Amino acid sequence: MTVLRITPNLACDDPAGMADFYRTLFDLDVAMDMGFIVTMEPGGAHRQSPQLSALTEGGSGTPAPALSIEVDDLDPVIARARLRGIAIDYGPVEEPWGVRRLFVRDPAGHLVNVLQHLPGRPA
Repeated sequence: MTVLRITPNLACDDPAGMADFYRTLFDLDVAMDMGFIVTMEPGGAHRQSPQLSALTEGGSGTPAPALSIEVDDLDPVIARARLRGIAIDYGPVEEPWGVRRLFVRDPAGHLVNVLQHLPGRPA
């Protein structure tokens, strides 16, 4: 048996509104829209290996986020969040384990850890 995909499922009252939030901040494309569920994915050829994290906290004493999204450049996410009036709950900050990150909350209140691995630092 091979795991092909792991998908976070974020409960919310407005899937289209949630999709708009993630599309705006992260340029995600709609892969499937059935009304009650909207599934999004990065465009292009970028694919990733399935991952699942178990955690007691978010690191540096922060609360555990519902999901983490790695980006290649955090600055556009910061600019988009500020432009849309999305509060940044934590950061941006460079962490001792080699990432620059921030926390935001999506429209349903899920805590989202957005991170960029820093060059020359352990991944």
